[in-house]
Amino acid sequence: MPNIEAIQTALRQQKIDGWLFYDILHRDPIAYRVLGLDHAMAKRRWFYMIPAKGAPRKLVHRIEAGMLDSLPGDKMLYAAAEELEKNLKKLVGRAKKVAMQYSPKNSIPYISLVDAGTVELIRAQGCKVVSSADLVQVFEAAWTPEQLESHRAAGRAIDAITQAAFAEAARRVAAGESFTEFDLQQWMLGQFRANGVVSDSPPIVAVGPHSGDPHYEPRERGSSLIKRGDLLLLDVWAKTQTPNSVYYDITWTGFLGGKVPEKCAKIFSIVRDARDAAVEFVKENVSAGRAIEGWQVDRAAREVIRKAGFAKYFVHRTGHNIGQEVHGAGANMDGLETRDIRRIIPNTCFSVEPGIYLPEFGVRSEVNVYVADGKAEVTGAVQTEILKLLA
Repeated sequence: MPNIEAIQTALRQQKIDGWLFYDILHRDPIAYRVLGLDHAMAKRRWFYMIPAKGAPRKLVHRIEAGMLDSLPGDKMLYAAAEELEKNLKKLVGRAKKVAMQYSPKNSIPYISLVDAGTVELIRAQGCKVVSSADLVQVFEAAWTPEQLESHRAAGRAIDAITQAAFAEAARRVAAGESFTEFDLQQWMLGQFRANGVVSDSPPIVAVGPHSGDPHYEPRERGSSLIKRGDLLLLDVWAKTQTPNSVYYDITWTGFLGGKVPEKCAKIFSIVRDARDAAVEFVKENVSAGRAIEGWQVDRAAREVIRKAGFAKYFVHRTGHNIGQEVHGAGANMDGLETRDIRRIIPNTCFSVEPGIYLPEFGVRSEVNVYVADGKAEVTGAVQTEILKLLA
């Protein structure tokens, strides 16, 4: 059940007349989580209007009339398109400005979930449609104490699995076994099952040039052999199986040899310093009570890499919000792919993961940062140098 009173308070603070939720075919997972809906049948359009003042209103199709019965408010029904438009007028009422999961020019893709035609339909009722991005942060991205504990529990499991995977790779190489990135990935998935964590997709296991591909996906066919002298990158994310649990997401690198090549060590040190600069920027400003926006965190990391002469090899944002989905709906640390001007608010978590991706290898170092009132912290282990995996 959504906290209607809290949502209405936020709407009045932001001078918005209402938050209009809409979905068909489960295209908007944010709506279901904020409203506390289960994923029942949704093959027809439904609308739920929470006004800044007064009782909520809902509009559902006659053949799915019970779709929103778990929510408070008066219900209107439609079947024909003409009936839909007539009742939409009643649904928005006198509202002149409504928030929807919309982002002008798709500047925040994770929020831009309502299609352009539906936005046009609402505008035709005399409403200005604005982005719900700031509302979503408060009611979707902010964690409860239980979610923070689920993150820490996942972190303990993932930190252990990651170190065990490095050890397993070293053991197999030392034993002269022939195995691939895909083989190690599948071993890690077995560890996920054994430790009770789940993920939306398998971890990234990459050596050599594949580590220079930020979203490399090992396949059964075409994966590289893992061998002595390889730089091994592991990007691992998962969450516990408790209800409403949230993700933990890290990236570490190791070298399958006793002496890390000078170039690899140099690139890692630049990436590490960029990561630490971003984390320190967050910690200092949160501690001082200064508001910061996602793009500013990105700038703090990117500037370190730019000064080192590797700007063109840092090809993605510095970090993403973390929630019940690994890429959550809160502020991203992004001044490259977008300019995320959303403020970083208390009780939210995000990754800091700068990287440098060269043709022969790539390095990324990723930590999770949780922001509370007046304090920010890295929630797990922090890598300070490339791991030496073999003597």
